Amino acid sequence: MGRLKLQSGIKAIEEEPEDCDAVNSNKTTLACMINSEIGAVLAVMRRNVRWGGRYISGDDQLEHSLIQSLKALRRQIFLWQHQWHTINPALYIQPFLDVILSAETGAPITGVALSSVYKILTLDVIDQNTVNVEDAMHLVVDAVTSCRFEVTDPASEEVVLMKILQVLLACMKSKASVMLSNQHVCTIVNTCFRIVHQAGTKGELLQRIARHTMHELVRCIFSHLPNVDNTECALVNRTNTVTQEIGGVDRDYTFVGKHTENGNGNYEYDDQASSTNFASNASAGTVATVMEESIIGAGNGKEAVEHLMTEPYGVPSMVEIFHFLCSLLNAVEHVGMGLRSNTIAFDEDVPLFGLGLINSAIELGGSSFRDHPRLLNLIQDELFHNLMQLGLSMSPLILSMVCSIVLNLYHHLRTELKLQLEAFFSCVILRLAQGRYGASYQQQEVAMEALVDFCRQKTFMVEMYANLDCDITCSNVFEDLANLLSKSAFPVNCPLSAMHILALDGLIAVIQGMAERIGNGSVSSELVPVSLEEYTPFWMVKCDNYSDPCHWVPFVRRRKYIKRRLMIGADHFNRDPKKGLEFLQGTHLLPDKLDPQSVACFFRYTAGLDKNLVGDFLGNHDEFCVQVLHEFAGTFDFQEMNLDTALRLFLETFRLPGESQKIQRVLEAFSERYYEQSPQILANKDAALLLSYSLIMLNTDQHNVQVKKKMTEGDFIRNNRHINGGNDLPQEFLSELYHSICKNEIRTTPEQGFGFPEMTPSRWIDLMHKSKKTAPFIVANSRAHLDHDMFATMSGPTIAAISVVFDHAEHEDVYQTCIDGFLAVAKISACHHLEDVLDDLVVSLCKFTTLLNASSVEEPVLVFGDDTKARMATVTVFTIANRYGDYIRTGWRNILDCILRLHKLGLLPARVASDAADESEVAADPGHGKPVANSLSSAHIQSMGTPRRSSGLMGRFSQLLSLDTEEPRLQPTEQQLAAHQRTLQTIQNCHIDSIFTESKFLQAESLLQLARALIWAAGRPQKGSSSPEDEDTAVFCLELLIAITLNNRDRIVLLWQGVYEHIANIVQSTVMPCALVEKAVFGLLRICQRLLPYKENLADELLRSLQLVLKLDARVADAYCEQITQEVSRLVKANANHIRSQMGWRTITSLLSITARHPEASEAGFDALSFIMSEGAHLLPANYVLCVDAARQFAEARVGQAERSVRALDLMAGSVDCLTRWANEAKEEMEEDDASKMLQDIGDMWLRLVQGLRKVCLEQREEVRNHALQSLQKCLTGGNGIQLSHGIWLQCFDVVIFTMLDDLLEIALGQSQKDYRNMEGTLIIAMKLLSKVFLQLVHELSQLSTFCKMWLGVLSRMEKYMKVKVRGKKSEKLQEIVLELLKNTLVVMKTKGVLVQRSALGGDSLWELTWLHVNNIAPSLQSEVFPDQDPNQMVLKQGDTSVSVVSAEIASAASSDTAASEGAGSGG
Repeated sequence: MGRLKLQSGIKAIEEEPEDCDAVNSNKTTLACMINSEIGAVLAVMRRNVRWGGRYISGDDQLEHSLIQSLKALRRQIFLWQHQWHTINPALYIQPFLDVILSAETGAPITGVALSSVYKILTLDVIDQNTVNVEDAMHLVVDAVTSCRFEVTDPASEEVVLMKILQVLLACMKSKASVMLSNQHVCTIVNTCFRIVHQAGTKGELLQRIARHTMHELVRCIFSHLPNVDNTECALVNRTNTVTQEIGGVDRDYTFVGKHTENGNGNYEYDDQASSTNFASNASAGTVATVMEESIIGAGNGKEAVEHLMTEPYGVPSMVEIFHFLCSLLNAVEHVGMGLRSNTIAFDEDVPLFGLGLINSAIELGGSSFRDHPRLLNLIQDELFHNLMQLGLSMSPLILSMVCSIVLNLYHHLRTELKLQLEAFFSCVILRLAQGRYGASYQQQEVAMEALVDFCRQKTFMVEMYANLDCDITCSNVFEDLANLLSKSAFPVNCPLSAMHILALDGLIAVIQGMAERIGNGSVSSELVPVSLEEYTPFWMVKCDNYSDPCHWVPFVRRRKYIKRRLMIGADHFNRDPKKGLEFLQGTHLLPDKLDPQSVACFFRYTAGLDKNLVGDFLGNHDEFCVQVLHEFAGTFDFQEMNLDTALRLFLETFRLPGESQKIQRVLEAFSERYYEQSPQILANKDAALLLSYSLIMLNTDQHNVQVKKKMTEGDFIRNNRHINGGNDLPQEFLSELYHSICKNEIRTTPEQGFGFPEMTPSRWIDLMHKSKKTAPFIVANSRAHLDHDMFATMSGPTIAAISVVFDHAEHEDVYQTCIDGFLAVAKISACHHLEDVLDDLVVSLCKFTTLLNASSVEEPVLVFGDDTKARMATVTVFTIANRYGDYIRTGWRNILDCILRLHKLGLLPARVASDAADESEVAADPGHGKPVANSLSSAHIQSMGTPRRSSGLMGRFSQLLSLDTEEPRLQPTEQQLAAHQRTLQTIQNCHIDSIFTESKFLQAESLLQLARALIWAAGRPQKGSSSPEDEDTAVFCLELLIAITLNNRDRIVLLWQGVYEHIANIVQSTVMPCALVEKAVFGLLRICQRLLPYKENLADELLRSLQLVLKLDARVADAYCEQITQEVSRLVKANANHIRSQMGWRTITSLLSITARHPEASEAGFDALSFIMSEGAHLLPANYVLCVDAARQFAEARVGQAERSVRALDLMAGSVDCLTRWANEAKEEMEEDDASKMLQDIGDMWLRLVQGLRKVCLEQREEVRNHALQSLQKCLTGGNGIQLSHGIWLQCFDVVIFTMLDDLLEIALGQSQKDYRNMEGTLIIAMKLLSKVFLQLVHELSQLSTFCKMWLGVLSRMEKYMKVKVRGKKSEKLQEIVLELLKNTLVVMKTKGVLVQRSALGGDSLWELTWLHVNNIAPSLQSEVFPDQDPNQMVLKQGDTSVSVVSAEIASAASSDTAASEGAGSGG
């Protein structure tokens, strides 16, 4: 406390007792100091004629006792041998005190004596260990507070008053101050306060010092409060004030100057206060009244009180002082307003002074007040009530001070002031800050500043919400304050003012508080929606533990839910009471069978009810309504309440009905309840009823303008005679009621709605009653328990308010404040999963980027560079997109609009749409054909005919600098260059590319919305021509769509449908080659390439999508065929192992087959097919037939060299090895049934293979034709490894070999030599093939019943080939070959025992039919093959008709079969 700390002699003595010299030195020093003070006093006294003359004159009179005592002290001080703290301080202080107390001394002498006492007090000679210190301190206080001196001139008088203040403050700051009694502390404070008042007529300096001293005293006293034990004792009644215990003999303590005729006078106690002196009059009046109250209040407890007041000071004195300070706030009520002789207007000055003192007391006492019920009670009731009244004064200074005190009280004692805080905000802050109730602009500003200070307390809004908004008996303070801030930040038809910015600061402080709490856990994911499953009385919902969030969080959320439902119910009730009650029954807030108590509590605790309807319901004669009325009255607490106060509170809750019967019923219920709780002097409830009626009548009489002759007090008393059980009520009691009604009307038509009411005395009494019963105050911690619910309430107005301020603002610091607010809103929305709020925010911010505005300006880039607001908004939009993209939904559309605008302006980085894996991809093969127009790794297509002059950041910059355009361009100015540089920097800070490259981290729903937004932004492709700009946009959007698809390969299922449909739309609506369809097709291929390895379950879906390529318009397909094929080739090479299904392979082979006849694309297509089929690398049962068919198409294609056809045939022939391998695997690894099915399938594949080769055998080109025959022979002879069934072989001979032979024969006979060269050689090869295959199978097939038929087919073909004419003449070479082959065949058949003559029994048709045909070809062959056979036996016997008949049948069957096979062959 700024206490002077000297290294005193006492300390030295204690610390070093052995050092005698030092001890003696210090003792002497102190003695010298006191000696010098004695000398100073004597010196001043000698200058006075009275003292000095007597001293010098030398007459016989003794010296004055004052001088004698001083001289005696002087003689003694150097003789004392003891340490100073063992000497009674009274010995060396009393002479000075005698001078101070003497009425004969003048002001200068008294002043010096006071200075001496001050010096002794500050030397630290006196502390709590000093002998008799308590008595000494009491002597000092008594003497100084009873100081007497002669007033000679105003200046010296002021000096003495200042010195009194100085000494009293030194007493309180001294180490020995703890020895002062409660009484003396009160005396000190009272004396100082008197001087403060006295100073009103003195100089400015004394005023300031007096006030400062008073502040220091209060600080000194209340800083001691935290150290005081809670020894709360029964103290005097509340009406006591400081003035009761002011010590000394006299009872009137006002300093008054009593002037004599010559202008000099004594300054002493005077019972008559000077009426001309404002201060003395005010204080004397106040003191007199309170003294009377004190004396009445003390009563029998006077001795106990005196005992308390003489103990060392603590709570009792603080209670008295604090009560005294509170009384200063309503000093206006005690003192007439006309007295304004002091320098500052009284109505502002005294309350301000009192408020300052109270603020100091609260700052230093802090939370210790709650440990002392008496002090706490003063704060809860008297202080707060005064603060409420002063808060509405016209003085901004007083309001500011009141708000500071309430903030301090909130900080230290909020748990004890729940309803008081609610009242303060509802009745003061909200009233004033809105400016509706005649508040000046200064008052509004102060109220708003105070509110913003509260908002900066991190937990303030949460606590208001939890304790008030979630309590059905309290108003929605949080909602009201949040709405007030939002509305106050709105500039409506006016420029932005300091008030708007102030409100914005408050709003953003609340939002940022929520944002800071997010990291501390308990966000919305843990919150479960509240619902009521069954009826429980809503007014009885309780919490088990108000300090544990696990208990109170669900409790307050439940209470808020109930409160909201009650409000909805009130709305229904106001429209139709019956339906309103039914609604509440439906929501389990009222029981299914209505009971009077629940309906009464609904009326009592629900805000917003129509009070007319409630009054009608309560006044109704229906039995249920009467029961409700009595239950309703039972909800009021009228204990220790005056009748008029109780009646006011009761009638505030509804409108008193007009009918007398209804009024009677209502007042009966009221009177019953009132008499039950506060009988006081009433004899019975009838007395209460009659008096209530009388009050209603008096109220009407006094306050109805139509009543001309008003009731007098006497009339009222006469009217109420004998109503108290036949006796009269006390006249004073009735008189008090009369004046209360006259002064303050009972409103029988209460205010409707949710306005902010005035705090009337009756309401304050009710508040104090409620505060004893209200639920405990919930202290919020730093976690986000309720932020979800709070933010959902205030988010809309908050975003609107920040947006409007941002729109109107012109200074960068305001911009930054708004941006901070936007980011905080985004963070909260994201963390509490409020997607709609985040979307609204994005929409709002996108407007400020100016990117969505129609481009009417010439140089949008430069304009953007010069617009700080737009640039800040742009960075914020993309910051939100990058940080909180998970929770953006429809907002993606607006963000994309901005991106597209930047794209059109050429401001995006060139690779914004690229995905992370692009760098590793290889571009097109550079060595062959023309380069790929759009390698899959290219990120940015410059669309056809785009009007953009350049793209990318540097492109725009160079464009700005360019001088070689068509029109001469001026050199850009420094400002333009700077603006451009700012634009580029802004775009760089946006990190737009991250949105797409980091899309793999987006939540599924957000990712889906982003994809949909891209599809939406691209627009629906139109058939025919679209503008280059639209196409450019569509291409760009498609790039982005493909990028996010590739980046989200793990979630492709989510995106695929939309992406596929979009690409399909493009493909099917495009009729000419363009950048868009190019991007679509190659994008699709790229997606398949990249995703096939990872998504085998989607492989079919992906590959099916490639069928879109087959649906391309012919012109489009032709333009991109080569590049498409290269990409398909790349896809196959990379992913062949991942393509499993027949459907997938069908798509791939279809794409490859198409290229067979395309000049540029065929090479790449064949390359891919070779990759699949070479050595059976990727052949599967699923793709075998498809690949064989594709290879056949390449073999038949005339595009390119014949060599490729030969290679295709080799691929076909080589595939037999695969079939062999599969057959062996089937036999070894499969079950018998499965194996037989697999072998059957393999047989079918082999048949398809040889059928394919048969078709190529008819090729015009000799080299291809002959190679096809050789390949066919390889496949037919290699078929044994596959273990083909006999049926398949027979089928093979019929549909493949015989048909091929017949077709070749037909070609040789029918086609010109130009088309088919060297057919002779081909026929020879074909005949060799027939012979070789037949001989290979002859033994195996000879056992079949159809063998004969097949053998005759072979013979008939040989016969035909013998006779064929090539170029019009028979071919000798062919004939030789046929004969040789036939002979060879017969020899083998003979050797293997197939062709042998059996016994004649039953005939031998094979033998006979063979020779029938052979003899037609070469009659001599039989004798060559069977030289030992008798030729005669060859001839048929005439009588053997049975044989000839059978033989004839077989022969005819064979010939018809041959004919059929020829037909089939030619058909095939």
